[in-house]
Amino acid sequence: MSTPYPFTAIVGQDDLRLGLLLNAVSPAVGGVLVRGEKGTAKSTAVRALAALMPEVSVVPGCRFSCDPLSPDPACPDGPHAEAAGVSRAARTVELPVGASEDRLVGALDIERALSEGVKAFEPGLLADAHRGILYVDEVNLLHDHLVDLLLDAAAMGASYVEREGVSVRHAARFLLVGTMNPEEGELRPQLLDRFGLTVEVAASRDTDERVEVVRRRLAYDDDPEGFAARWAEEETALRERIAAARALLPQVLLGDGVLRQIAATCAAFEVDGMRADIVMARTATALAAWAGREEVTADDVRQAALLALPHRRRRNPFDAPGLDEDKLDQTLDEAAGDEGQGHDDDPDPGPDGGGDGGGGGGVPPQADGDRTPPQGSEGDDTPSQAPDSAPDAPGRSAGAEQQPVAAAEPFRTKMLSVPGLGEGAAGRRSRARTAHGRTTGAVRPQGALTKLHLSATVQAAAPHQRARGRTGRGLVVRRDDLRQATREGREGNLVLFVVDASGSMAARQRMSAVKGAVLSLLLDAYQRRDKVGLVTFRGKEAEVALPPTSSVDAAAARLESLPTGGRTPLAAGLLKAHDVLRVERLRDPSRRPLLVVVTDGRATGGPEPVALAGRAARLHQAEGTASVVVDCESGYVRLGLAGELARELGGTAVTLDELRADSIAGLVKDVTAAGRAA
Repeated sequence: MSTPYPFTAIVGQDDLRLGLLLNAVSPAVGGVLVRGEKGTAKSTAVRALAALMPEVSVVPGCRFSCDPLSPDPACPDGPHAEAAGVSRAARTVELPVGASEDRLVGALDIERALSEGVKAFEPGLLADAHRGILYVDEVNLLHDHLVDLLLDAAAMGASYVEREGVSVRHAARFLLVGTMNPEEGELRPQLLDRFGLTVEVAASRDTDERVEVVRRRLAYDDDPEGFAARWAEEETALRERIAAARALLPQVLLGDGVLRQIAATCAAFEVDGMRADIVMARTATALAAWAGREEVTADDVRQAALLALPHRRRRNPFDAPGLDEDKLDQTLDEAAGDEGQGHDDDPDPGPDGGGDGGGGGGVPPQADGDRTPPQGSEGDDTPSQAPDSAPDAPGRSAGAEQQPVAAAEPFRTKMLSVPGLGEGAAGRRSRARTAHGRTTGAVRPQGALTKLHLSATVQAAAPHQRARGRTGRGLVVRRDDLRQATREGREGNLVLFVVDASGSMAARQRMSAVKGAVLSLLLDAYQRRDKVGLVTFRGKEAEVALPPTSSVDAAAARLESLPTGGRTPLAAGLLKAHDVLRVERLRDPSRRPLLVVVTDGRATGGPEPVALAGRAARLHQAEGTASVVVDCESGYVRLGLAGELARELGGTAVTLDELRADSIAGLVKDVTAAGRAA
């Protein structure tokens, strides 16, 4: 086994180290979620923590790591007779992103269960991690149903396996650590809430600190054992401090005044539910024990809030986690009242009493004053005006670029779905064959059996009972009789936005509404677990503003900063989208795309721009890509160019007003049906 990098040799990353150590002192805190860019020692710190955890005493031969002093009465390997325990190091178990449900929770031998009536159970990773550390790298990429199982086990301290009437339960108490890069997508808010603490990590911008990081890493890579030996004394001291804090923890007093501060803080920051209050109380207690004190102070409460509340403050998917520290100090002081437990004798709540900055990155509602009607040719699409292709048109120069405008307030959209039955990643958009959902039939299993179709299995085995010499009441089942249940649920899709950012879209009122519509569809994509991509076209070319990603908030940020102006290279935008979809089909053939083109349908610049756009659109139609054209044309006289583009794509056009009116139910189904009929 390779020598792990010493925990005490990690440079900087104070919040990361503190969050991990507090969970080592008190696993009841509920684990820690580490958010940060790649290459910031997230995985290194988690793996290094294992060497600091106290050894555990286990029942000899027990696959579920039962404590000999209080063995689990429901242990599948039990009951355990009184025997001396054996000590071993606490385990660090890593859950791969591509793990199956059976690998996580364990699997039953269905054949033996049916034929012999015995619970033949093969433990999973939850059993291996009992009384140790369960580490999930890139937890935001883990399938939702696996995250649900993982967090349920962490909350209840036990894992349950239910298969066709056969039930197994075993203890599963572990320190849960998840790491993620927010650029690759966010966790759902309800899943974020299940992690006790969260810490943000980033690479240091201090030159000396970066030099020290490189120096230590190179020394470790050259001689891991020698490097670890040089830090052995610090590691031993930290290990002893963790053990001392654990011993002190039951004696720490959490007074009523401190509890009032905790409750007031959670109420002031409007966190949902009561979990935040409980986590803050446990974290503050662990902080006091870590400091060697028997009483929790206001400083402990403040530090606990900074660790336990930021990820619970997000009001929508595009908000970045954060906490207004001025407001936090003011709340603590007000809650302390006459007891003198305030954190700061001279708080600075800010010019308006602190406010809640929250670090939010969401799009603010558009004020009426910002919706100034456009002047001159920019706000009117009637044919009598100069087209956006004319380089001398006032305010509509081919090379002119206008500053980005804020998006209008987003609205709720009805579901867009890709027709047919897919087999993509689990989600909430289009119909698909999935591991979860309603049972629709049965097939012979290809590989390991995961979902038994009981009635189909019995029907397959019944005709052979006499030939197999059945004499008793039990059913004689062979491997060939087993049938896998096929299920239908929902999948996530790739929603690729192709947004016209040319001069014809530059009118302030129109572009604000367009961004609001796209932002609304992005919110819908977030809720339905889709990947999203963003292609924009303006001037002479198109560009991939955001390659397909699970980070919907990254798409919202790119949309918000999108400039406009210039000609309308519609064909370039469609061809760029075709290239993106071609590459994504190679990377993930099972994820079906949905193309959303946001434009007024004009095509200018270059020879035969309209004909080129038509040919590019027919490429998408030939490949059966489900598509929607959001028609952004405005004015009393409409040219209907977006409708013509939709026909070339084999889809359907919907006006911006219709989209905002929430009248797009079943749109993609109609679009593709119309395209196939043509």
